[in-house]
Amino acid sequence: MHWLQALDTSLFLFVNRSLANPVFDWLMPILSGNALFFPALFLLGVGLLWKGNVRMRLCLLLLLLILPLGDGLVTNTIKHAVARPRPFATLPEARLFGTVGKGYVAPEAGDSGVEMSTDKGSRTSMPSSHAGNWFAATMILFIYFRRSLWFMLPMALAVSFSRVYNGVHYPGDVLVGAILGAGYAAAGAIALQAGWRWIGKKWFPVWHTQLPSLLNPESGIQNPESETQNSPALDTRHSTLDTHWLRLGYIAIFVMLIARWLYIASGTIDLEKDEAYQWLWSKHLALSYYSKPPGIALIHFLGTSLWGDTAFGIRFFPPLFAAILSVMVLRFFAREVSARAGFWLLLIVTATPLLGIGTILMTIDPPMVLCWMWALVAGWHAAQPDGKTRDWLVVGLAMGLGFLCKYTAACQIACWAIFFALWPAARAHLRRPGPWLALLIFLVCTTPVIIWNAQHGWITVHHVAGNAGLGSPWNPTLRFFRDFLFVEAGLLNPIFFAGALWAMFAFWKQPRHKMSGLWLYFFCMGAPVFFGYWLYSFHSRILPNWIAPAVVPMFCLMVAYWDERRRIAKPFLVIGLALGFFAVAILFQSNLIGKVAGQLLPGEKDPLRRVRAWRPTTALIEGEREKLEAGGRPAFIIADHYGMTGLFTFYLPQARTALKAGPLVYCVDSDEPNNQLYYWPEYNYRAGRQGQNAIYVSELDPYPLEPGWLWKWLTHQKVGYGEVSPPFPMPPRMLREFESVTDLGEFEIKIGNRVFRRVHLWACYNLK
Repeated sequence: MHWLQALDTSLFLFVNRSLANPVFDWLMPILSGNALFFPALFLLGVGLLWKGNVRMRLCLLLLLLILPLGDGLVTNTIKHAVARPRPFATLPEARLFGTVGKGYVAPEAGDSGVEMSTDKGSRTSMPSSHAGNWFAATMILFIYFRRSLWFMLPMALAVSFSRVYNGVHYPGDVLVGAILGAGYAAAGAIALQAGWRWIGKKWFPVWHTQLPSLLNPESGIQNPESETQNSPALDTRHSTLDTHWLRLGYIAIFVMLIARWLYIASGTIDLEKDEAYQWLWSKHLALSYYSKPPGIALIHFLGTSLWGDTAFGIRFFPPLFAAILSVMVLRFFAREVSARAGFWLLLIVTATPLLGIGTILMTIDPPMVLCWMWALVAGWHAAQPDGKTRDWLVVGLAMGLGFLCKYTAACQIACWAIFFALWPAARAHLRRPGPWLALLIFLVCTTPVIIWNAQHGWITVHHVAGNAGLGSPWNPTLRFFRDFLFVEAGLLNPIFFAGALWAMFAFWKQPRHKMSGLWLYFFCMGAPVFFGYWLYSFHSRILPNWIAPAVVPMFCLMVAYWDERRRIAKPFLVIGLALGFFAVAILFQSNLIGKVAGQLLPGEKDPLRRVRAWRPTTALIEGEREKLEAGGRPAFIIADHYGMTGLFTFYLPQARTALKAGPLVYCVDSDEPNNQLYYWPEYNYRAGRQGQNAIYVSELDPYPLEPGWLWKWLTHQKVGYGEVSPPFPMPPRMLREFESVTDLGEFEIKIGNRVFRRVHLWACYNLK
């Protein structure tokens, strides 16, 4: 082994130093990675999906499946297990060019995510991911296009050589990476073919007859329908294309459910403020709460009862809600439109960033959207001429449960009123008991909220009215209107946002007698909420998630409309799905930006900033609390925001343990109710903490980046900071409550070399 290492080092120095020349100094960093590579690859992939034949699309499918899995599961696993230092880290004479690559877990943050760097921080070397990916791609392309070897093999060798020349890998690293890449690519292709041979024959016989081999697509039967009719081996009762699309949809839903659960269990992201705050509610079950109905607390209670007070327990239900919603909508579309359209609707919903966030974060939106769509599906059956009363009872229950999750669910009553006004055939039900029983059930479900608010001075009404700006004067402005347009266009995927608006306006322009009842139903269940909030943005700022219940009905109308115009819709669908899946992947793992751009965004602009770096923040604050407690008196923590109270309680083991006896983390006191903690006597630290010390925590604004920072970041220049605002002052009431206060200063919370959060701490002595 020593002899091999010596040979590897000698070869590295020969390539890295002896072959050095100005041309290679310019060329090799470009081969190793440049900002144009991934955008060009993205455009090429979109073009192949749009215009390519079956062989090209299958090749692209295998690349998308095998490369990420092989890189993440094989190459990275071995890389971290071997932990071989990169040559520039151990050889002082090594020359370093360009980006190092991935593989360094930031020790400062204890973060489970992978950081990319342009400095000497990324230090794991064996095997080379670049070599593995390029030789895997070479193998897959060779399987489908033999002549591609003349281009791909020289490129793979050149990229592998560049990694050695740039000083970031030994020759042995790229050799092992090349062997692994070609090996797992071949093994993956064989495994997929074997799986298709078994699954295709059993579940997708029509498609399998047309495409018996994934690796040799031209070997299929060109007319599968005639073969299906003439072959007794195929059961035509279960071989319709609709059945195939349904089965494919079920497989996709199951895979996404498991993938989301695994993602949550991986700990890639921390809890969000509202998640931790509402987790505290589950420890104090009640009829309702300061700002939300009781549903969210009950869901947290069920999740943590099953899995304990863990992030997985808190977030167990969002993926499950998404799976139930997907199955319900897929089956409904298969019955009312087509299974093919239902499958594409499933992909569109998955590729929408706003809805993607709701599949992993446990907020009030996922259960409310599920109940909204449950009421929509049941309501369509109820509104038919032969609709039964029991269907209306389900509608009322679904709307009531939705209200117990989020008050916006009450807007569905207005949606129903608009539908009855526009569709004469449905108005016949108003002369029957069904709709009125549904309304009665909904009203019964509102009683817990009404009782709690009656006992607490109708505080929720005042809070919701304040959030909506109902008490402010009417000063029409275009600023919020424009903000709403651009933010929603981004979060709903620009292609799908434009497609949904186009479909709604085109549908509305049709003569009333030609309108489809189903399309009108979709319109009425989504458009009033969306356009209502959009118009209200002339008055106040609208938060992006407020329109969440309208999104799926809008997309249902869009898919139904464009399903009849497939030739026009196809390119937009391909571009929208490609763009959407990329955006959702970034929202799940923002470090992917580093792979595309060659460097990570500043921490202040990271898309996952709100759900990252809370664990190291808690560790920092706990360290200061322990120092304070070492003086001989007990010490506790006071946060300036209720969300941080929940986060510090969750991530501090002794604080979670102390919940039964009394909290260790509090929110700053107030004389007026401004959060749920106000109503829990144990969260009044003045009642039982006299004579004790405390650490007061205030979160500061992110560092303001200098003007033009985006261009500097894109061109790999150093990004500076603008003028930093003065620190938030200590609240006067805190100065009065303690005998003395010491300013501990400002602290930066980093992951790697990026600042994600700034906090200001004060040591407070002897609570009066």
